[in-house]
Amino acid sequence: MAVYGEKPLDTENRDAITRGLVDLLKPAVEEIDDRVKGVRESQVELRQQIDTLCEDLKKIADSDPVPMELEPYVKKLNSSRRRVMLVNSILQNVQDRLNKLHNNISKETARRKTMLDPASPTHQK
Repeated sequence: MAVYGEKPLDTENRDAITRGLVDLLKPAVEEIDDRVKGVRESQVELRQQIDTLCEDLKKIADSDPVPMELEPYVKKLNSSRRRVMLVNSILQNVQDRLNKLHNNISKETARRKTMLDPASPTHQK
């Protein structure tokens, strides 16, 4: 894959580039993972609040005759709840993918370190 007149990358240079990329990407992946966790927590809280509000509206509608019909609002809240649950599911999938990526980066970093460390027990016989 080398350009005409250039030598292919040797193992040392290739490993240095790999380490650099891993070091560059790892903090970004960790930050995104933390933010996804925060959004998921707020989504769960929002869903709980919607559930509580729906229950309260149903109690009000069932207990006393009210001058206005609450059923359309309860339906809107239920619709919002379904959308929140959908977003939460999507966020869970994103977080799972980020966790896998983070694990792969950690494994690759550990593998590279053992390859570069000649005094490691795996290289001794």
